[in-house]
Amino acid sequence: MTEDRITNLEIKLSFTEDLIDQLNQTIYKQQQQIEFLYRELKSIKEQASSSDGAGNSSAKAEIPPHY
Repeated sequence: MTEDRITNLEIKLSFTEDLIDQLNQTIYKQQQQIEFLYRELKSIKEQASSSDGAGNSSAKAEIPPHY
């Protein structure tokens, strides 16, 4: 009886270790995606702020003369 319980616990431990490894991989991948998206967002914000001043003058230049 004790032998079966130990075997069952070892099996559960093995599955638990596998699950933890899978979760760690998932967290790692998510962190990589978060960092990538953060860099993309930062780049977009920089582009938007740098084109703010130029965007107004170019928008005025694009308005047809009949307006």
